[in-house]
Amino acid sequence: MKRVYSFNEGNGEMSDLLGGKGSNLAQLTRLKMPVPSGLTITTQACLEYLDEGQGQLNESLLEELNQHLLELEERTGKKFNDPNNLLLVSVRSGAKFSMPGMMDTILNIGLNDKNVEALGKVTGDERFAYDCYRRLIQMYGNVVYEIPMLYFDEILNEVKEENHYRFDYQLTAADLKQIITRYEQLFQNLLNHPFPQDVYEQIYGAVKAVFQSWNNDRARTYRRLNHIPHNLGTAVNIQEMVFGNLNEASGTGVLFTRNPATGEDELYGEYLLNAQGEDVVAGIRTPEPIAKLKEQHPAIYEELYTKVKELERYYRDMQDIEFTVEDGRLYLLQTRKGKRTAKAACRIAVEMVEAGIVSKDQALLTLDANAISQLLHPSFNPAALAEARIISDQGLPASPGAASGAVVFTSEQAVEWAQQGKRVILVRHETSPEDIEGMNMAEAIVTCHGGMTSHAAVVARGMGKCCVTGCESLSVNETSEVIDYPGGQLKLGDMISVNGDTGEIYLGEIERSINNENHYFDQILEWAQSAAGLKICMNAETKLDIEQGLKFGAEGIGLVRTEHMFFPPAALKSIRQFILASSSDERQAALDQIVQIQQADFESIYSVIKDRGAVIRLLDLPLHEFLPKTEQEIAKVANELSVAPEEIGSRIKNLAEQNPMLGHRGCRLAMTYPEIYLMQAEAIIRAAARMSQPDCQIVPEIMIPLVCSQEEITYLKKRMEAHLESIIEQEGWEMTYHIGSMIETPRACLIADQIAEVSDFISYGTNDLTQMTYGFSRDDVAKFLHHYLDQGVLEVDPFQQVDTVAVAELLQISVERARKVKPTIKLGICGEHGGNPASIQLFKQLGFTYVSCSPFRIPIAIIAAAQAEIAQH
Repeated sequence: MKRVYSFNEGNGEMSDLLGGKGSNLAQLTRLKMPVPSGLTITTQACLEYLDEGQGQLNESLLEELNQHLLELEERTGKKFNDPNNLLLVSVRSGAKFSMPGMMDTILNIGLNDKNVEALGKVTGDERFAYDCYRRLIQMYGNVVYEIPMLYFDEILNEVKEENHYRFDYQLTAADLKQIITRYEQLFQNLLNHPFPQDVYEQIYGAVKAVFQSWNNDRARTYRRLNHIPHNLGTAVNIQEMVFGNLNEASGTGVLFTRNPATGEDELYGEYLLNAQGEDVVAGIRTPEPIAKLKEQHPAIYEELYTKVKELERYYRDMQDIEFTVEDGRLYLLQTRKGKRTAKAACRIAVEMVEAGIVSKDQALLTLDANAISQLLHPSFNPAALAEARIISDQGLPASPGAASGAVVFTSEQAVEWAQQGKRVILVRHETSPEDIEGMNMAEAIVTCHGGMTSHAAVVARGMGKCCVTGCESLSVNETSEVIDYPGGQLKLGDMISVNGDTGEIYLGEIERSINNENHYFDQILEWAQSAAGLKICMNAETKLDIEQGLKFGAEGIGLVRTEHMFFPPAALKSIRQFILASSSDERQAALDQIVQIQQADFESIYSVIKDRGAVIRLLDLPLHEFLPKTEQEIAKVANELSVAPEEIGSRIKNLAEQNPMLGHRGCRLAMTYPEIYLMQAEAIIRAAARMSQPDCQIVPEIMIPLVCSQEEITYLKKRMEAHLESIIEQEGWEMTYHIGSMIETPRACLIADQIAEVSDFISYGTNDLTQMTYGFSRDDVAKFLHHYLDQGVLEVDPFQQVDTVAVAELLQISVERARKVKPTIKLGICGEHGGNPASIQLFKQLGFTYVSCSPFRIPIAIIAAAQAEIAQH
């Protein structure tokens, strides 16, 4: 097994083995880009190291690594420990998928107490040499030996305060020597051994630290939140150092080939002169915008622009690029697909099609379907915004959106408060990878330092979170939990509002409104609708939801949940009268009231959806759900219905179940009280007849839920058809209607051929099917599921993304058996899995006719369906 590859041995197709960074560096080398020489240790070597669990690099890896390090010396013409031509290297992690800030970088490896003096003499800059060494000890101590960065910062800040310095670059060579001596004492005091002086010992320690960091808490959390498998491992990249902190003709930066927030076709990013790479990303100093480089060093800017645009055309996508300039010479350190907001993704996709860089299908495949929900983010109501008091207008708009919440200062506070149902804004000096959980729970993130490519900005954009960085006018005291701003002070729990589109922060909560106008998004949706093979429907029963779903492109309603219609006061009163009735006459009187209420509800639905189709599920909830729960509620209902409280209590007791989700609900309810379904079916066809027009004939689709046998369906369907036919004949209507079945149990999946024989259509309730296949109660699963996810026992929540093993096999068997009996039968999905992109890909492969999801997931489903269709062909 080959464990180490030089950059000139790999290529861009090898990300499984070389990681995203390593394969990209190999491809950049092949493209003759100015890339510092280096080598990559494979992800397989990482997994081998973790499996062996010895904490040591094995002999085979060491042999290969040492040989490649000798070759690196030959290629660069430099040598480790050569006082006249010193080779220094960086060690960076690089997993297959980009994980911003999750893994750690160490720069300047190869420096020690002796050769640091030689570096100062050769470069003619003693300060530069000792600054590099100071950084190495600090990064190495933190990453390899887990010495808290706070200890190093305390030493650094003490020396700055003693000399009344404000910035790191004001430190002299003498100051840096003093800091290095104190850093080395810190090593000795905490670890009982000195900072390693041997270059190979430094490299081996760094490699082991990167391997081990694959399993650190923040890396596992990031993978869990982004559905990245835990078994991939990380590669390690060892690369010749080039120095952005050599002099004022040197610098370092990060740029995107297009604006990652808006999608505008412009170089977007930041750089720092006389600085090293991590200074920009870590947000330690607030950098200059990339456009200013054009003024300061026009020749470098022109070369940079040409090279990065070449890369964008080659990769056919917007790129995120790290670069360094050493004494006027440009080097590219990394390129990768740039993370972007959904707003930017749509514009980039459309403009790249217009520029002839990609086809429409290729453009659709660049989109993250899940991220499209960002476009539906609310914005502040302009009138309310005009009245709001501004706290800061100096921040950078790092990630769009509008959010209000209570100020919190730590990741732990954000998690704790959010779990209590409170909306929070996480405010920090700057964020670090340890803040990932808090950032995920916060409505927005605000930092005082850092730029548009800092950790906070990159992670927030990836999460679709509103974020403002670089609010230098705010003074945050995380210990005292106060924020001073010009003209006032904020404390823990105070409400603020954050505008990620402008970088402004306001006092208090501001009313928000949804703005869906985006012609790039409209164009994408139009292309996706043309490409999608699956029909996309909505789960909806209110006029507002139906109108919203149609606006987003829904082709019909795949699920109307009629139980939701029983909760308004008049309907609730009538269904309670039915449940508590002591005679058939009383029950019928209640039903007569309900049928009128339900008919009005269905007319409301048909008035909006017209003849596009609406699958209406008959009552699914168990009856006890409609009865009061507490003694006070029982007394109130008894008074309303003029019955004794004891009578209600007795009925509640009679209807109580040990496991109601598997109990007296769905079609089982109709086996006991067939008049309920007859009443609902009557209301549906009366509504359809009333709302039909000569040019708009409504065909009702009535669905029987929770079926388990052919006999069950036959019994209920015959009674329903007899009742409906008598009404149709009596009214003299000409009407077509369909009666279908809802499959939600494993047994029903296995007898889908029998169910298809007696059903006009079949819809699958994947929420309940998942529940019954796993034996997980979806009402209680939150208590334990996170342990399964944290431990890697489950890769994803099966209630969010359909299980691709057992549930998928049940669906496959079911589809095959149903289509064997009725090749053209309409088969749909109506669980919320219908709005999950990964699940939609599976449903497309299995041959479903349509999927249905909540209105706000319709655009996601349309784009995911188009991507599934394109991928399949």
